[in-house]
Formats: sequence, structure tokens, C-alpha cells
Amino acid sequence: MPRSTILIALLAALCALALSACSEVSEPQTPVFKTDLAETENKNSKFKPDFPLHYETYLRNNESEIMTEYGGSVAYNKNDGVNPLPEGYKYAQPYLKNLWLGYPFSYEYRAARGHTYAMKDILHIDRLDRYNEKAGLPATCWNCKTPKMNEWVAEYGDDFWAKDFNEFREQVDLDDDTIGCANCHNPTNMELRLYSEPLKVYLASQGKEFKDLPRNDQRALVCGQCHVEYYFTDEGMGAAKKPVFPWTEGLDPEEMYTYYKSHGITTTPGFEGHFVDWVHPVSKTPMLKAQHPEYEFWHNGVHGAAGVSCSDCHMSYTRLDGKKKISNHHWTSPLKDPDMKACRQCHTDKSPEYLRERVLYTQHKVWDQLMIAQDISVKAHEAIRMAAEYAGDKPADYDQLMIDAREMCRKGQFFWDLVSAENSVGFHNPAKALDTLARSQQFSQKAVDTAIKAASFTTAQALSGDIRELVPPILEHSRKLQQSQEHMASHAWFKYIPLLPEKELMWDENKRLIPPSPGS
Repeated sequence: MPRSTILIALLAALCALALSACSEVSEPQTPVFKTDLAETENKNSKFKPDFPLHYETYLRNNESEIMTEYGGSVAYNKNDGVNPLPEGYKYAQPYLKNLWLGYPFSYEYRAARGHTYAMKDILHIDRLDRYNEKAGLPATCWNCKTPKMNEWVAEYGDDFWAKDFNEFREQVDLDDDTIGCANCHNPTNMELRLYSEPLKVYLASQGKEFKDLPRNDQRALVCGQCHVEYYFTDEGMGAAKKPVFPWTEGLDPEEMYTYYKSHGITTTPGFEGHFVDWVHPVSKTPMLKAQHPEYEFWHNGVHGAAGVSCSDCHMSYTRLDGKKKISNHHWTSPLKDPDMKACRQCHTDKSPEYLRERVLYTQHKVWDQLMIAQDISVKAHEAIRMAAEYAGDKPADYDQLMIDAREMCRKGQFFWDLVSAENSVGFHNPAKALDTLARSQQFSQKAVDTAIKAASFTTAQALSGDIRELVPPILEHSRKLQQSQEHMASHAWFKYIPLLPEKELMWDENKRLIPPSPGS
């Protein structure tokens, strides 16, 4: 056989092997680790010796000064559009304290800083009572702030949730017990795992186990342990104050709202059996407080539906010291990177400027509708207040009209709050965000119209004007200010909440300033 023929045959065989290799692309393998850490290890610093580069990126969460257009890491007051950073910001929602009046969120609500500040910030926030022995909120509030939850739930079981938050203040290290490695990883081998009891319970109810889920689902759910809507169960509806994800009807706003209509113990006429976070003191409406439903918005948005996980955008791969690539554990917005590298992993044909502009285009549109929904929600409360205090001749169906108005007020504010609390200004799911806000506006306007009818249309003229003149936004309100007669006379809505007795701070972060009283 001629040498040329042999050479051609050899080349053909090599090409066949190459093509075969190309057609059998193997699934990427998750790195396997073996550490000397105990499975119960919670301290973040203990992971540093084994994973120094990952830990280096984790510490970048300490950054607290860089802003994107709509957010960032400066902990400004989210209702303050008057003062400059760091106290206020141009994209503030001025009616937050009005809408949450009578609920701890009205005392203080700041933009979130990096996860490394989770412990410090919750121990300093005015939502938890630092003027009394008890915080007034359950130990459940620790759930998304520390991997010590593994330890506490193991010790107390379902008795943990209903304990008072302040009972555990002195047990935590502000730096080493904050959100970190053990929230997402098994310390012995660094496999992804859940620490979240409510997510474990939900998966079990669906006949699923985390370890059997596809890798990409796991990567999303370790973020979805906390970046979700949830509530604390009423006594008699399960373990008291245990967090639950309201997902059994579905993950969209209407489905979650339907869920809340049958998982509570309220006896308020028209709302029997509904779950209620608090009753708004001005409109006497049984309210829902939305949390931060990033997972619910992401999962059927354009990226979630395409299989793009949270970590693909917020933990994009990086290389340090010439080492092989690692997941960046600085959990932050891709917009903070001038080169938009996280986005350009997929959108390789687009410039950073183009991609940034597309994000901002969506956020501008959502923000405009969010502000409209906020204003109509405030008007709904005021309309119901006026109708409740109307002393003239009432229509025959007055009581039902008031129930209907409060139902629409409750629903309108919940739908507004879902988008307000979701931390992407709509970008995780623009279609859902805009649809949710459109519905919020419709529900709240229906509440206004129904309350006007209940007041025999006598309030229509007053409510036709600018809501900001009728009900000014509350710029400042806190537990300390609520101890002041002068402050309580500064806004018409304050007459619907009690003056608090004067007290000094009892707690400063995790330190007790005033010794416990005997027998406490």
C-alpha cells in the first residue's frame, strides 16, 4: 500500500476520534473537597485556611459605599428622598412609614448592605425593640442572618421560633456569626446544602429532596433560602412563629395572596381565617407585609426560565493570583462592574454600555409605576379612614362596602410591596413586575372608589386632589420619637398610634446596657 494511502487513512482515523470526542461533551463536574472541619462548624473564619481565595472575595462584602443607579450598598433610609447619602437617596419611596404605620417596619427600613453586615444591622435596626427586655418580635427574625440557626434549631427544635429575639442577642459574634460559608455549604466537603427549615419543609411537601435536585436548581435555592416571601405561622396553624413559604398555590402574587386567605386565625369580619401581619391603625385594614421575593420573580423571568442561576450573575467566575477560576463570593450587582463581565458571559456580542442601558431602561419603567402604586395605596388608607369616620347617612350596604374597600386596600398594598421589596427594581422579571404594579394600582383605586361610595360620595372632592397635600409623607419616625408628645403632634396619622413611655436604650447591638430586672 502506498505511503500516501496509509497517511490518508491515519488522518481519517484521527479525525473520527476527534469528532467522536467533540460529540460526547461530559457534564461539568463539581469540585470535591475534604476538609477537617466538623459538620456543625458555623464560624466563617474557620473556612479561611482551606479556602483563602474564596474567603478573600467573601470579605469584599464589607464594601458599603458603592451605589448603582437604584441601589448598592449604602444603608440609606429608604423613605428619605430629602437628605443626601448616606441618610437619604434620590430613589426613595417617601410613603413607607405611612404605609407601614403601626408595624415595626415604620420605625426603620434601610437599604441592605453586604451580607457580612447582616448581624450588625439586625442588632442595630429599630424594628427590634432595644428599649425593653423583649424585642417584641420572635426569634424567627434570626433565620436569615446567621448560620447559628443550625445550632439553635438543633437545640430547641420548633420551640425556637416563638422565643423572643432578644433572648439570643448575647450569644452571637457580630463578625464571625454573620451570613457566610455554613449557610450554603456542608463544612466537611463543601457540598451545597440547605440550612433553611422553611425551604426543607416546602421541598418535603412536594416530595423532593435537595440532594436529588439538578445542580442548577441547588445553586438557585441556596440563595432562595432567604431571598423569598415568607411569613411567621399563627399559633394553632403549625409551630408558632415558624417561617413558612406561601407557595403551595404557586409562586405568583395572586397565588400567594390566595394562600394567605386561608392560613391565619383572625376573626375580623370579612377576613375570617386570613393571615394578618398587622392591622393598619388609620384604615383598620388587616395587612400583609411582603418580604423580598427575588426567587419568586426570578424563577419565571427571562433569565430564570432560561436556566440562568442566581450565582451566574451575582457570583460570576474570577481568577485570583493566577489560580484556576473560582466563584466570586462577593455577592453583589453585576452593574458595579464597569465591564459588565457577568452579563457578557452570555451576551458576548453586546457592549457594557448597551447592557447597562437595557437594565436601566427596565428599572426606570418599573420605578415610575412603583411610585404611582405607592401613592394610590396611601390614598386607599385615607379614603377608608374618611369613610369609617363619616357620620352622615350611610348606604344600606355600608358594612359590606367597608369590607370590600379594606380587601382591595390590603391586596393593592401587598402587590405594591412585593415589587418594592424585591431587590432588582423589576429587572429579575420585568413582565411580572409591571403586571403586579398594574394590578396594585387597580386594586388600590378600587379601594378608594368603594370607600367613597361608603361615605355617600361626600369624600370624593377631597380625595380627587394631590395625595401629598392631603396626607404628607412621614419623613421621621422611630421608637424614641414615639416617646415624644411633640413628635406625636406632628402628623395627623400619629393620633391613631399610642404615645410610648419614655425609656433609655437597654441594648446596644449584642451588649446589654441595663441589667435585667429581678425575676425577668
